[in-house]
Amino acid sequence: MSTALPAALDQPLLRRADFGDFQLPNRVVMAPTTRARAVNDGLVPTPMHATHYGQRASAGLIITESTWVSERAVGFVNVPGIYSEPQVTAWRQVTDTVHALGGRIVLQLWHTGAASHPDHLGGRLPAGPSAINPRVMSFTASGFQETVTPREMTARDIRTAIADFRTAAANARRAGFDGVEIAALGSFLIAQFLNPRLNRRSDAYGGDRARRRQLLLDIIDAVAEPWDGRCVGVRLGPYLTPGEPFRVDEDLLADYDALVAQLNNHPVAYLHLRGKDRTTPGAIPDFEAIARYRRAFHGPLIANNGFDRESANAVIEAGTADAVSFATHFIANPDLVARFATGHELAVADRDTYYTGGARGYVDHQVSATE
Repeated sequence: MSTALPAALDQPLLRRADFGDFQLPNRVVMAPTTRARAVNDGLVPTPMHATHYGQRASAGLIITESTWVSERAVGFVNVPGIYSEPQVTAWRQVTDTVHALGGRIVLQLWHTGAASHPDHLGGRLPAGPSAINPRVMSFTASGFQETVTPREMTARDIRTAIADFRTAAANARRAGFDGVEIAALGSFLIAQFLNPRLNRRSDAYGGDRARRRQLLLDIIDAVAEPWDGRCVGVRLGPYLTPGEPFRVDEDLLADYDALVAQLNNHPVAYLHLRGKDRTTPGAIPDFEAIARYRRAFHGPLIANNGFDRESANAVIEAGTADAVSFATHFIANPDLVARFATGHELAVADRDTYYTGGARGYVDHQVSATE
């Protein structure tokens, strides 16, 4: 064994972490990566999903691809759901595989809201907080298409969406997951409600920043019920700008300041925070952008976006984050933890295989030597 290896094993990324009910053997988290491999009418995970996640079981924590909480939530082709019995059964094969290999895995819950398209919904209009087009692209069977003006969700629609999240969380527990994560970022349903440019409601779910965040808070509480008030993470992306209506300004960031502080009053096991995009390739991620919300949230924090081994170790050592999640690095490097430990060069993902539906680029990556 190289004399450098013992020192390498002491890097912050490889230290154990206590996230309450999540006991992590290392702080290298697999971030959600939508890969469109549920190529079947029922949007059921396949044996390839079990292989894919099993190959990455050495991660301190795996967060799955975003997964539909109901048929009403769908807004991307070939993404699996967690609302039917065949889906629950198939996900159980995934969790059994990951657990047999010593891993921990949580399911990310997704609803696209107004960012969906009629092609996903049998010709019906998608629904959002208000009848305002989010002006983003939806990936359909015909390729990317522009979103349309949605219908405004009724009070009953909102109650149904919250119930869908609750049922999905219960199904995730039956499927053997260790917890769930709520996807509350991007151009999707929860982020739409948080956005004053898209949410023009005047009821309990809009009108000011406190009411705009009520949907997320109600979803957190509903999702926590099947987990006895634990094992629920929340992913936010205050700096993410998927389109003009989502442009970031200080008023929007202040909304997120208040939201993150209020998460302390709800059963949130950890905050998964997507930081700013890097200004140039190879630049170090903006630690202060993470620290802004670290100061407001009292629980464990996972940082994300643009980190490599060096910057991830630095942000953990500085106390700005407790763990770091990686997406593109995990796509091409199922053995990412071992590569970090041994200093092996990282493979680069082939973006042309991201959504192709086959084994190539999904379960065929080479594992590095560790000696």
